[in-house]
Amino acid sequence: MKSKGSILIVDDEKGQRDILHLILKGEKYDVVDVPGVREALDQLDQREFDLIMTDLKMQGQSGLDLLEKVLADNPQQCIIMMTAHGSVDSAVEAMRKGAFDYLEKPLERDNLVLTLLRAFERINLMRENRVLQKRIDSIATVPNMQGEHPKMKEVFRVIAKIAPSNSTVLIVGESGTGKELIARAIHEGSPRSDKPFIAINCAAIPDTLIESELFGHEKGSFTGANAREIGIFEAANGGTVFLDEIGEMNVAMQAKLLRAIQEKEVRRVGGKVNVSLDVRLVSATNKELEQEIKKGAFREDLFYRLNVIRVNLPPLRERGSDIKTLAEFFLEKYGTAAGVAIDGISRQALKLLMNYSWPGNVRQLESVIERSVLMAESNYIEPDDLPAEISACGIKPGGIDFDLPAEGIDFERFEKEMIEQAMERAGGVIGKAAPLLGMSYKTLQYRLGKFEIERTEKRPR
Repeated sequence: MKSKGSILIVDDEKGQRDILHLILKGEKYDVVDVPGVREALDQLDQREFDLIMTDLKMQGQSGLDLLEKVLADNPQQCIIMMTAHGSVDSAVEAMRKGAFDYLEKPLERDNLVLTLLRAFERINLMRENRVLQKRIDSIATVPNMQGEHPKMKEVFRVIAKIAPSNSTVLIVGESGTGKELIARAIHEGSPRSDKPFIAINCAAIPDTLIESELFGHEKGSFTGANAREIGIFEAANGGTVFLDEIGEMNVAMQAKLLRAIQEKEVRRVGGKVNVSLDVRLVSATNKELEQEIKKGAFREDLFYRLNVIRVNLPPLRERGSDIKTLAEFFLEKYGTAAGVAIDGISRQALKLLMNYSWPGNVRQLESVIERSVLMAESNYIEPDDLPAEISACGIKPGGIDFDLPAEGIDFERFEKEMIEQAMERAGGVIGKAAPLLGMSYKTLQYRLGKFEIERTEKRPR
């Protein structure tokens, strides 16, 4: 029978070790017992244990000594202290230092078993959390999958949880939010990652051809079918099929797709033999399919087959704090691709990007940054480098774009930021920055020294 987990017993009383060893073996744990701290550390150098049970008071080094040494190297290690009645205060102190729990001697079997159950619940939960975090970290490295906003972190968490399964997934979000990237992240995080990932846009294929595209066709099945062709479901066997804009699929084709999902097989157009398949289906839509069902444009039974797991992808305007991160990512991407030295985005340009509503979402932001890289006159993206609809966003004509907050401001910090912004806009040239601030050359030069602001002249392109 499979072991419930590994336990290291540390106790200088051989009789106590023998009794514990016998009980824990009977409970299906993998058990090793040693008489002292030195022997315990030797064991821990050789292998890992899920749980350590140590006597508090032993000859030589104590259980507290072991606790401190183990947690210094592995803060997540689960440790249970065993103590005589008179040493309960020391056991409580051990819990303050990181022990999971303590047991009083003589040990009661039922209490011991329950304590171990609680300990292993915690151990397993921590293990699952570590695995989940690794998946989230791997998803965050997928190109263009950037985001620290809580809504995106929740998307990453959901993807990490569902990726290892075979369940169908429906991704819902506006155009340009990155639905295909999410689908690819799900595929890459699954056991199917070494198999094909094939994406198709249902809106881009005529109704007369979509069945052949999905399921394939036999030679002579229709005009122009000069040879047998397999569809994307067969081509992706063992992997993942991504159907983008599923809401655009006609109702007749929806019925055939439903059958393919239910039966796990397809029949090529003009064919007589069913082909068994093993594919995971991920779909995406920018439509409210529930509303399409009410209008009779989408089959309710297919919806429930597709909507087993739902991922709601927020529009960019709802996660504005990610705009800076995404803009800098695209800046590096397109600056490198174009061989252009762009050091950053000026504060004013970044403020305009943050104020814009982004109806085209991440895809639009990517296009804007790509354009701005090519249009930039210096090594910084400036407001004039942005498209007109963005550069005009949020500017108060003839005034200062600033409102004094009710709680007041740190004026020196405000002054420093204004000087830094002026120097950025002037390309680091004092003679050009001073008029922007209504200062003389010498006054600005003095303030640059006062605030220890470095002069960084922008290189012309």
